[in-house]
Amino acid sequence: MTATAQAFGALHRGRAPAEPLVLPGPWDAASARVFEEAGFPALATPSAGVAASLGYADGAVPPREMFEAVGRIARAVSVPVSADVEDGYGLPARKLVGRLLDAGVVGCNLEDSWGRKDAAAPGTLKDPHEQADYLAAVRDVAGGELFVNARVDTYIRGVADLDETLRRARLYVEAGADCVYVIKAPVDVIPALRDGIEGPLNVVFLPGGPSPQELGELGATRVTFGPGLLFRAMDALRGVAEGLR
Repeated sequence: MTATAQAFGALHRGRAPAEPLVLPGPWDAASARVFEEAGFPALATPSAGVAASLGYADGAVPPREMFEAVGRIARAVSVPVSADVEDGYGLPARKLVGRLLDAGVVGCNLEDSWGRKDAAAPGTLKDPHEQADYLAAVRDVAGGELFVNARVDTYIRGVADLDETLRRARLYVEAGADCVYVIKAPVDVIPALRDGIEGPLNVVFLPGGPSPQELGELGATRVTFGPGLLFRAMDALRGVAEGLR
C-alpha cells in the first residue's frame, strides 16, 4: 500500500461520532487547491461536478476525459484524492484500476446502477451479486492501492427498502469494499444503516438537512457533497456577474 493510500484509509478509522471525515468535492484543479488550502485532509471528486465543469450532463462524460480531469485535480494538490467514476464505465477491473492509479487517485466510488446514457438499462439497479463480483475483482487487482467506496443506489432508483439496501451493502463489504455509500438515504434510516453495516458509512450532505457534524452523530463516518459545492460556487458567481452587468 502506498503511503498516500494508507493515510487516506486511516482517516476513516477511530473517528468520534460528531467528527466525521468531511471530504469536499472539487470539480477542477483550482477548486481542489482552495479546499486543500482551507485545511481539508483529503478530497473526493463528484462525477456530476466534474461533468458540469467539462460542459457535459451528468453521466455523459467520455471516460478518457473523466480520468484526465481527476488526474489534473490529483496533481494539483498534495492531499489524497478519491474519484467518483460512476459505474466503472464498463471497464474490466484491471483496466479501471490501472486508469485510476495512472490518474494518481487513492480511492474510488463505484455505483450499483446503470446511470450512463448508453448503458444497457439506464436508471436501473444492477444485480447485487454481479456488482459484488465486480467489486471483488477491483479489490483483487488493486490490493491496498485503492480505497473502494461502494455506492448503493436503492433510494435514488425508487427502491426505498432498508432490508434490500442492507443486503446489498453487506454483499459489497464481504466482496472487499472499504466503505459503503447509500446515496440520498433518508435521515431517519442513517442510524439503522450504521447498525447494520460493518465498516465506514458515507452519507451525502444535502442543503437544508443536518450539518456534517449532525450526520456524524447519526452514524456517518464520512460526509461528501456530490456536486453541491459547485452549485453553491455557481450561485456566488451569478451574484458577481449580476453586479458587473
